[in-house]
Amino acid sequence: MSENKLLAPILSFLHCKTPQAWLNEAKKEENLPIILIDHLLCELKAAQSAMFLIRKYAVDKASDQALLAWFKPYENFAYRKEGNLASLADKNKLSKAIIPKVDSPYGQALIDKMVLLIKEELHHFYQVLEIMENRGIAYNNITAGRYAKGLIKHVKTYEPDALVDKLIIGAYIEARSCERFAALAPYVDEELANFYISLLRSEARHYQDYLTLAEEVAQGFNQQQASKKIDVKARVQFFGEVEAQLITTPDDDFKFHSGVPA
Repeated sequence: MSENKLLAPILSFLHCKTPQAWLNEAKKEENLPIILIDHLLCELKAAQSAMFLIRKYAVDKASDQALLAWFKPYENFAYRKEGNLASLADKNKLSKAIIPKVDSPYGQALIDKMVLLIKEELHHFYQVLEIMENRGIAYNNITAGRYAKGLIKHVKTYEPDALVDKLIIGAYIEARSCERFAALAPYVDEELANFYISLLRSEARHYQDYLTLAEEVAQGFNQQQASKKIDVKARVQFFGEVEAQLITTPDDDFKFHSGVPA
């Protein structure tokens, strides 16, 4: 599949493209460390978000503990600076099969898509860390930007609407990552450009997986309810508008998903 064909549904889904002003800031050599470090942490946060969804909505207690153990080396590195590239080399594996709760109507669907997503995001984490080490860029934990928080604050407080909202947000974050990698690739060196382009296929699939899950959860709920329905199309439209506003308005904290540099 060509890059343009891969990006077409992403660009149709998003309400705006990455502003040129952000690209102009991102291409500055002095900003490469913050781009890479924030990208590294974004990969971990994407994996964590998928893990939290599985733990909250899908798995039994033993599987919950297996997921926590899977993440521990990565979180120890990111938040406590324990370990290094070599110690993470063989850590991207689950110790046991992940089993859905008996009372979760969408547990297996969440597990099937989210476990694969987690494996890929943790692999990307390792790849970014490897690029940083090869370039002599030291890892330092940094504060999160406004982007994800600006989306999450609009999540409804009751279920299953909250789950549907979280899945839609996941779709937008993955779609924006895909679009931004493609937009940034022409402005960086060949190694980084090739790496960013190599991520497009998985990011595009992740966006679609999240959106499909949101539609499946809503459809299952709507079939059981006569009075209250979840309007997925309306929530997708709503979060698309919120996401575009975060991307196109001034932002004084330059990060991988930040808005227009203030």
